[in-house]
Amino acid sequence: RNADFRNVFSKTLFRIGDEAVRELIRNGALKQWTDGSSSIGIQDHDMSFWMGDLNYRVDESISTDDVLMMSKGNNLDVLRENDQLNAERMAGRAFHGFKEGKLNFKPTYKYQPGTDVYDERPDKKIRAPAWCDRVLWRSQVPSHVQQATYCRSELNVSDHKPVMSTFVITVKDVIESEREKVHHASYKILDQFDNKHLPMVGLDKISLDFGDIHYGQRITLPIKITNTGKVVAQFRFIPKLDESKLCQSWMKVSPSFGMLIPGEKEVTINFTITVDNEMANALNTGREVLEDIIILRLENGRDYYITVNGNYARSCFGMAVDELVMYSDPIRDVPLDPIKRVEKYGNNQTAQFCIPKELFRLVDAMNQKGLNTAHLFSIAGHANEMDVIRECLDTGDVFDPNCSIHSYADVLISFLGNLSHTIVPPKLFTTLEIDEQNLQFYTRKFLDELPPIHYNVFVYITSFFRECLIRQKEHNLLPAKLARICCNCLVEGASRLNDDSSKSVQRRRGMEDIMMHFLETNSI
Repeated sequence: RNADFRNVFSKTLFRIGDEAVRELIRNGALKQWTDGSSSIGIQDHDMSFWMGDLNYRVDESISTDDVLMMSKGNNLDVLRENDQLNAERMAGRAFHGFKEGKLNFKPTYKYQPGTDVYDERPDKKIRAPAWCDRVLWRSQVPSHVQQATYCRSELNVSDHKPVMSTFVITVKDVIESEREKVHHASYKILDQFDNKHLPMVGLDKISLDFGDIHYGQRITLPIKITNTGKVVAQFRFIPKLDESKLCQSWMKVSPSFGMLIPGEKEVTINFTITVDNEMANALNTGREVLEDIIILRLENGRDYYITVNGNYARSCFGMAVDELVMYSDPIRDVPLDPIKRVEKYGNNQTAQFCIPKELFRLVDAMNQKGLNTAHLFSIAGHANEMDVIRECLDTGDVFDPNCSIHSYADVLISFLGNLSHTIVPPKLFTTLEIDEQNLQFYTRKFLDELPPIHYNVFVYITSFFRECLIRQKEHNLLPAKLARICCNCLVEGASRLNDDSSKSVQRRRGMEDIMMHFLETNSI
């Protein structure tokens, strides 16, 4: 659902034409002046309203029966606190900058069509009530949008109750005569400076060395730019020849444009590098290196070339299990450069292990910590501890005995979910409905078609999860929860199939049924 939002928000464009863009620039829209675009996105509008069935639910930590009871009784405080959309907005993972009124009405889904009662029919799959239907807004000037009402309708033609909201908005209007007066006044101020001189700026550095950068790390280095001339200096970063982006995908530059008045305080430009899963895979395979040249252009002046480089501290995260089993050395000691790798290990490398040693170390550490620990796979690990565990996996160092089992569990799920190739290849995704008659056939076919190393990992991790279920009986760890975890990290991986089409939902249910079978059967 978060991915759906990001996809719509980033890719929705309105092509308004060059003339309209010029008018926007005259009204102060520097973004269009910077990138030369003849389109505007959602974020460029004065105000945006986002409404529909967003399909966010109440967190699964609350049982379906409890959600039903609280919904019927109009006890909404706990449900609001555990609403997924509220949680994702607060964490900044979706709908950043959007606002929503307080949810003072009962969850709008799932009702028995034609009635005003939640659907609890025994012949149907019972779903926990949720606020799937929402109305949010975003405004460049927050005071320009005031929500008057936010409620739901009691129509009963669907399994959803529609929501509705009324707003009082202030619409900005441009008085052209006044705008021209401001322009003329601005030109007079600028004309006071000596226009015979070219703009000049000073940079405190023209190269940035980020040093060692680790997986999942986000590092920012600044460059200070000062107007050293006698006239206004307008600057912006521009793409290199035959390229469309200002910099490589692993880097962000902010701000990407600006204006400096003579004598004004310097401006700090931040360069941020992030190594995510996709980038780690590209670095591990030699398709990318952490090197780039950024061009800073002064309007009516010269260009400045800023070099950026860093060294990727190689990690087992973002790699393939087929490659990880090739090395007995810690992965940090395996050269990224293919030539150096051949020099160290030769051309005829063979697998050193049946499963990645990193996977074995994580499972072994969890066994030593005790699989009967309460709330295993339910409590989040500590971020600092997870960083330490990841670093030990990559360097071969001994684990810190103070790290909690919950941190190991989160690292395990992250490791499996962020492999460059999922343990279960996409070609094995079942496209047919799984039932008791064909389940045995599909599970056997599933195992037979797994690649050898993937088969080893699947058997190993499934056996481990079965042991967890035995040790966690008193703590109510359910096979269904572990089946979902298996589906998330072994089947979908970092791609996270967010397609809500009926075929995709059926395919996911089928894979969860297969995972459930392996978790509950006595042997594989």
